Amino acid sequence: MVFQKNERIALFIDGSNLYAAARALGFDIDYKRMLEIFEGKGNLVRAFYYTALLEEQEYSPIRPLVDWLDYNGYTMVTKPTKEFTDPSGNRKIKGNMDIELAVDVMEMMEHLDHIVLFSGDGDFRRLVESAQRNGKRVTVVSTVISKPPMVADELRRQSDYFLELRDLKDEIERKPGQSDSPAYPMHDDDMLQIQDSDGYIASA
Repeated sequence: MVFQKNERIALFIDGSNLYAAARALGFDIDYKRMLEIFEGKGNLVRAFYYTALLEEQEYSPIRPLVDWLDYNGYTMVTKPTKEFTDPSGNRKIKGNMDIELAVDVMEMMEHLDHIVLFSGDGDFRRLVESAQRNGKRVTVVSTVISKPPMVADELRRQSDYFLELRDLKDEIERKPGQSDSPAYPMHDDDMLQIQDSDGYIASA
């Protein structure tokens, strides 16, 4: 990782995208360790975590993690999903957090030197370009070794640095009994909701 000791850093974590990348690599993330690692890289100003929640559910599998992050150094940005029926009569649930993430990057930009974006979504290419025009360095964290790759080629090319998620595995992998941070539910029967590239929610 290329960081300067005194630079101001912020993490912008696309929760569902990072979850999908980690799952494709076969591990779960220890968010406490991840925060500590970046705190040691410079002046960590803020760590944002973005996720949509199914508000009509009495219990969401992701709620324990969301609550833990909120109390342990992360700035949570959530919103309820929206349910609708497409022209083919299929029920879909939409929960795209791209706008919220982009707005926060723009608002925080003058207070930062280095933006760390945990996402492979190609829609963020223009956001990265805008940050660079404002003199900011941008690191994108995702994976190219999964099949298929989880990062859009245009986003990877636009970033100043690309950090392969698997290269962080030894430092940030959650190991049972060694972390107080809850696991992101990773089993098919947990009815997880993962956003696709259009922001639609699908059961994992």
